[in-house]
Amino acid sequence: MAARPRHGEGREALLRATVHVVAREGLRGLTYRAVAEEAGVANTLVAHHFGTRDALLQAALEWAAEQSIGISLLEPATGRLEDFAAGLADLVAGDADMQAFQFELALEGRRRPELLPAVERMYGAYIEATRRELMRLGLDEPSDDLARAVFALLDGIALQQTLFGDAAATDAVVARLRDLLRSAGARVEPADRAA
Repeated sequence: MAARPRHGEGREALLRATVHVVAREGLRGLTYRAVAEEAGVANTLVAHHFGTRDALLQAALEWAAEQSIGISLLEPATGRLEDFAAGLADLVAGDADMQAFQFELALEGRRRPELLPAVERMYGAYIEATRRELMRLGLDEPSDDLARAVFALLDGIALQQTLFGDAAATDAVVARLRDLLRSAGARVEPADRAA
């Protein structure tokens, strides 16, 4: 059981706990009791903050996407190709539960249409962050298709690393993606030329 959250941190502790419970036990293991125990709070706090299990899942999915995008992996905003997706392998290895949770919910959205809008918002946010970074890399007004394709590659390799734990393969794919972006016209900064 986690240390009891401080006043005002209960909601975020519940979201983080939801991620860990679902990553570890799947959606079948997601109960108010399991989340409360993981967060170190009373069961009633889960219902107080979220009301329903679906509301908890949707909030946790949105929170997880914000956390992942906030790490600035997809959008380092430096305009340097070498920074694009830098550290993806470390991100996945460092918080495999976050990755597993998002993949679990993406599949659940296919089975339960009421969750699909939250999944679509998550993917939309990732694709838009990718598109903005491609613009910073000098790819003028990259199409939604290009941003979607680039993110799909990153998403797929993150899934593979989540499943198989091969960080070296992730790094190799990201390096190859940078080569492809370079050949597509991404701006090469001086630091990239030395590499």
